[in-house]
Amino acid sequence: MDKKIKFIVLGCVCLLTLAGVGIGYQGSSGKVVETMASGSWGLSFQEEGKAPVIDVDANELKELEGYYLGDEAKKKIYITFDAGFENGNTPKILDALKKHHVKATFFLVGNYLETCPDLVKRMEEEGHTVGNHTYHHKDMDTITTEEAFLKELQDLEKKYQEITGKEMDKFYRPPQGKYCENQLNWAKDQGYKTIFWSLAYVDWNENSQPSKEEAMEKLTGRIHPGAIVLLHSTSDTNGNIMDDILTKWEEMGYTFGTLDEL
Repeated sequence: MDKKIKFIVLGCVCLLTLAGVGIGYQGSSGKVVETMASGSWGLSFQEEGKAPVIDVDANELKELEGYYLGDEAKKKIYITFDAGFENGNTPKILDALKKHHVKATFFLVGNYLETCPDLVKRMEEEGHTVGNHTYHHKDMDTITTEEAFLKELQDLEKKYQEITGKEMDKFYRPPQGKYCENQLNWAKDQGYKTIFWSLAYVDWNENSQPSKEEAMEKLTGRIHPGAIVLLHSTSDTNGNIMDDILTKWEEMGYTFGTLDEL
């Protein structure tokens, strides 16, 4: 495997009128790195089995209650799914998670809560965490006020409580990985932790799904201690390989944690 795999999740930049363009700082490598003012989550995989390099200051991210990685000293990983709609794969994923006694986090949007309340209830009943992916999954660079931002989170909270009778856990994942410092601060003020990721692959395109072999190669080659893994529950490949990839990670010596351990 190429020792310097460049994996950029999204190349676009979130430029909020309120936040402005991020100020650069000189990193230890001499490269000018964007601060947390605005951006899109990006990763650079440089060594197999090791955590990727991120494009922002990890300490600054942590101060804003932002997380992308757990404890690198422990072979524990955190499984998360983004779910905008249901296409038949979530039950298979839930079955595999149950078989392996793994608790995952599902970041849901309003459409999913509206159309699949029974699956939402199953997630909760089986001990999984349901996180906030905003109600409408908007392009977050169009939201410039705290009021509009919080409405996206709070409307989802209310719908979740209507369905389950319980309060939603305070984990937020920015749609498309777009973030702005103001929004991270607003989320933090509401008690939210913003959850990015340290491992993902191109699984979201329904019309161009990776083969099982491609998926297994990427998900085993790039796994690393402390990984927060982003998968999409709409992926047919993920639905079909979930039992196999969990088995493989277990064989590699990994255990599975939950986001509240971060």
